[in-house]
Amino acid sequence: MSGSSPFKMRLVHLDLKGAPPRVCYLSEIFPLFRALGANGLLIEYEDMFPYEGHLRLLRAKHAYSPSEIKEILHLATLNELEVIPLVQTFGHMEFVLKHEALAHLREVALFPNTLNPHKAESLALVRAMIDQVMELHPGSRWLHIGCDEVYYLGEGEASRQWLQQEPNTKAELCLSHMEAVASHVRAQHPTTIPLVWDDMLRDIPEDQLSASRVPQLVEPVLWDYGANLDVHSKALLVEKYRKSGFSWLWAASAFKGATGASQALTPIEHHLRNHMQWLQVAGSMPADTLRGIILTGWQRYDHFSVLCELLPVGIPSLAVCLQALLHGGFAENVKARVENFLGISSLEVTDFKSEGAGSFPGSDILNLVTQVSLHLCSSVDALLEGDGFSKVLFYNHQGCLTSHSAPTCVWICPQVRDGLVQPLPSQAEARPPCHDPAHPAPGTQLHLAPRAPPEPWTAMPGGSGHGKKSRGKKRRSGPMQ
Repeated sequence: MSGSSPFKMRLVHLDLKGAPPRVCYLSEIFPLFRALGANGLLIEYEDMFPYEGHLRLLRAKHAYSPSEIKEILHLATLNELEVIPLVQTFGHMEFVLKHEALAHLREVALFPNTLNPHKAESLALVRAMIDQVMELHPGSRWLHIGCDEVYYLGEGEASRQWLQQEPNTKAELCLSHMEAVASHVRAQHPTTIPLVWDDMLRDIPEDQLSASRVPQLVEPVLWDYGANLDVHSKALLVEKYRKSGFSWLWAASAFKGATGASQALTPIEHHLRNHMQWLQVAGSMPADTLRGIILTGWQRYDHFSVLCELLPVGIPSLAVCLQALLHGGFAENVKARVENFLGISSLEVTDFKSEGAGSFPGSDILNLVTQVSLHLCSSVDALLEGDGFSKVLFYNHQGCLTSHSAPTCVWICPQVRDGLVQPLPSQAEARPPCHDPAHPAPGTQLHLAPRAPPEPWTAMPGGSGHGKKSRGKKRRSGPMQ
């Protein structure tokens, strides 16, 4: 079923740290994945895995049970989808390090995203996590150990002291932890090869990579979700990794969850262009260079982020991207195949207004989200812009506008407004916003008074899409938990 695709393996990424699908929905969607051209799954469980014993605190309230994990694997086998589990072991450890009992293992005490690589207990923790996951995935040929976006590495007190000793470097610190984790996988699960996201390796010199054992232990996954991916630079990076000793490499694209932390509808054209660029990258090198491609579908940018596109909303984009990979492009005949698979009479890739709701599993959710995003939201905005509501810019806790491209705007009713905000003084009377709060008259320009700093775990740096939880979700009917 490979057609003219240069990627022998085409894995769909299931990011379960937000709106995880119910098993009954997976039983409906897996056959479609296979029909569209997928032959594998990368399953990022995070806190949806049924950890036991001293790791039980990592489980979400509605985590999958061991029997549900086995059912998911059974469904994957029935549909000829090879499963690769993913366990974060370095960065994006929020779901682990947010717990008070494990907070002492943070690289920086304020932030729960990065594991302290100097403590023996840190390595023991990730080893235990890996072993429990592998116990429910016997015979898995690969295990993804994450290691992406290791924010604040080198900024902890133990790291600072270690880095003061010559010739220690932050790159060496990163490589040594990767090596320790990967060595455990190889020793305890000798038929399993560890995968790692490649971003922490990109800037490490070729000779330093070659001198480490990492190239003999792992296979890097080169990820880039941009619509204007630099093909030449990517080819040079591949060449660097090959010269460093890595025998096999993987690519990672995105079919959703990479264009905005709160994106509701998937911009198909962006993701199609991303995959067309990856086809160019694969075509510029020998056929035995890239083992496969992972089509990522991020559900949250990190554990504490809001949801981006739900899985059913991203299915049309996934269909377009898989078929483009399978056939080496997206000609009219390929577009017709996608429309047939999805039951959509006329699929639009440049906007969100395809004709027909579709008949694929979850198409009703796509239809509802489309209606809310394209129609209801504009009606609500028009209502809120009327008299009686005020537009407010959100400031950060230091009293400054956020560092993003624009401040966050919300509409609030007078009762809430009067309790939270104060009038913006004239330039002549300007003073720190925390002085002399007063109730503004209607129509007065407003700003928020500085608030107390948020809890440390809310002040996370922005991500590229690698990450990616809401607590206390209730089970309900439909495809999502």
